[in-house]
Amino acid sequence: MDLETVGAAEFGRSLDGLGVNLLTRDVRGLAAFLEGCLGLTIHRLSDDFALARHGAVLIQLHSDATFSRHPLHDILPENPPRGAGAQFYLFGIDPDAAVLRAEAHGGTVIEAPADKPHGLREATILSPEGYAFSPARASA
Repeated sequence: MDLETVGAAEFGRSLDGLGVNLLTRDVRGLAAFLEGCLGLTIHRLSDDFALARHGAVLIQLHSDATFSRHPLHDILPENPPRGAGAQFYLFGIDPDAAVLRAEAHGGTVIEAPADKPHGLREATILSPEGYAFSPARASA
């Protein structure tokens, strides 16, 4: 399936498993952070929508305006951080390299890279709106 040209209905019918959808005031800004800091591939970028791909995982980015009739719209916080309490692990991404790129892409490192007892080296970086992303890979 060509993510740049597939129709919305065909794309929707193709989805399976777990879906991640992030609401944002700035689709282009969040997409730039995900691409520049974490190395995700961005598809269908517009002011209202984008797809971010990490391996087989697709993260849908929707502008707040596209969700004006969705029940979540009325409970969105006025100010960041958004997504408090949710942490998105991105396995296979070097946390040390991502941390070095974070500030240049509007990210805030809240957990420096460290080897954890569960066998991963990971860090946690907040996106400009406060979503927590944790690049992680197997520790040595």
